Amino acid sequence: MNSSSSNVTVVIEYRDSFTKAVAKNVLVVVLSISINYINAGLIHTFCKHQIFYTNPRYILFIHLVVNDMIQMTLTVTLFVISYTIYKLSVSVCCTFILIALLTTENTPLNLACMAVECYVAICLPLRHVQICTVRRTLMLIGLIWATSMLSVLPDLFITLATEPLDFFHSRVFCLRETAFPSPLITKKRDISYTVFLVLVWLIIFYTYFRILFTAKRASKNAKKARNTILLHGFQLLLCMTTYVAPRLLNVLLQWFPQTYTDSLLAYYIIVQVLPRSISPIIYGIRDNTFRRYLKRHLLCKVSTT
Repeated sequence: MNSSSSNVTVVIEYRDSFTKAVAKNVLVVVLSISINYINAGLIHTFCKHQIFYTNPRYILFIHLVVNDMIQMTLTVTLFVISYTIYKLSVSVCCTFILIALLTTENTPLNLACMAVECYVAICLPLRHVQICTVRRTLMLIGLIWATSMLSVLPDLFITLATEPLDFFHSRVFCLRETAFPSPLITKKRDISYTVFLVLVWLIIFYTYFRILFTAKRASKNAKKARNTILLHGFQLLLCMTTYVAPRLLNVLLQWFPQTYTDSLLAYYIIVQVLPRSISPIIYGIRDNTFRRYLKRHLLCKVSTT
């Protein structure tokens, strides 16, 4: 029995009680609605003021927010489905999983790009305007999506090539491993995740230490940028736990089979929900410009109600 079938078997065997299942779903849905509500306010503030959508830093930030809203909505939907409908058509499951994977893999790439923008702003301030233009930022966002597609879409093509047509009309417990069951996909996933880990962490470490050395002899803005990179690093650390998720979940399954469903909830909140709550803190609260306009938006909203 492979690891994916083992996971499904354990989930079936140790199903939560009705009360526990309701509590878990309410917790996850409330957290996701709260974070998406805050992020919707950030998007509204961004769209209302030209100062933001002509600035590459805020364009990358709002792309991250939109991406995270899509990812959060999809993963919460799959979480609730796993307790209610339980099984989905493979074709529907594949669609959900593909979009969830794309948005999940976009996040660390977007964070790496934001770290580079901070580095250019602090270490190469005279060239920042020439290097970080709106056009190049939009091209970079396109490159982020293209890179994620190159990593994710082969899962679909391999499955189309190796599975019979009847497989796509069957119903499964919706996981990546059940929607894309080929062993080749697992090997490809491990290689691509390793490349992502190495590449993104090299960028984070390089930009952080360059800004760190600049901050020792430079301005308050450099020190703030250094702290921003640290927050990105923490956010990235949580996000990239996704890349070691298969091994981590197998360890949890072997060690705590009877509480495996509780481990899945803790894993989901730490890896999927918590990183998406850090973005509003970094730019919605810590950034002076965005905070000023966000306060104005909130005050106007209160005064009209």
